[in-house]
Amino acid sequence: MFKRDVQSIRDLVLRNLRQQGLETPLLQRRLVEAWPMVAGPAVARYTREACIRNQTLFVSLSSPALRADLSMRRADFVRRLNAAVGNRVIVDIRFC
Repeated sequence: MFKRDVQSIRDLVLRNLRQQGLETPLLQRRLVEAWPMVAGPAVARYTREACIRNQTLFVSLSSPALRADLSMRRADFVRRLNAAVGNRVIVDIRFC
């Protein structure tokens, strides 16, 4: 009788992405796309651009008052964004 090594498609895809070095860019992309959902529609309206460099999410905002308010809640946003993608992708957020 044959013994089959059954693996889920998800595990196979993740292992393939990891081997090709594509897992981190994919997670970063998912995190940037999750920003409007995590921040909420009011904050998303003032967001111009978001990008990740060196495990830091840089969010460009058009409102200086909002920038000051969100800076005080950075740790909460980091935790919620990492939870949204299911992995630790960023360690800090900078609002500019």
